[in-house]
Amino acid sequence: MSRILLVDDDRALTDLLAEYLRREGFTVDVAHDGDAALTLLRNPSQRPDLLVLDVMMPGRDGLETLRELRLQHRLPVIMLSARGEPVDRVIGLELGADDYLSKPCLPRELLARVRAQLRRNAPAATGTVEVGVLRLLPGERRAYAADNELSLTGAEFMLLLALAQRAGELVDKASLTRLALGRELERFDRSVDVHISRLRHKLAEASEKSPRIESVRGAGYVLVTGAVA
Repeated sequence: MSRILLVDDDRALTDLLAEYLRREGFTVDVAHDGDAALTLLRNPSQRPDLLVLDVMMPGRDGLETLRELRLQHRLPVIMLSARGEPVDRVIGLELGADDYLSKPCLPRELLARVRAQLRRNAPAATGTVEVGVLRLLPGERRAYAADNELSLTGAEFMLLLALAQRAGELVDKASLTRLALGRELERFDRSVDVHISRLRHKLAEASEKSPRIESVRGAGYVLVTGAVA
């Protein structure tokens, strides 16, 4: 049974969503501010499999909480944004969120996103995928560039894996969204673009010989072997 940590200062909403998710078979813990969420994350017996985190909260807001937890945890994070502002979404993704959802949202929509993230983070098939100095271990969800381990979120790992499995081939954004985020591409959706930007930085930082991710305007991305320019 998967454990979900739901963090939002709207108590009526958290009660509604928690009850719905519990009826669907999840164990749900609730926190109403960032500090309480971080305290729960420090307890191994209550550590969740997925975090649903609101952006706007008093005190330590969702973005500050996300920045802090990413220093130690790789668990999937779905951000909730009441305003649905693109800047909130982009900042959240840049800080390491795996996906986002605008509020108000239907419980069924949140459930679909939760299930998609948990499926994506389930143990993968064994075997190694290699592209130049890049080596990915799907079974362990680890990636290395010239023996330097990359610190990747779940979404980043799946995105890099999708590109590595099709190295040298153009992969469109719609396909990458389905493969890496477990959902369909939405209008004006920049999630993949932000994840790609973070991946480029991490690959270049790990090794100058890392494969590079090239963009094809209006089409998608391709992983190319060779030194990062």
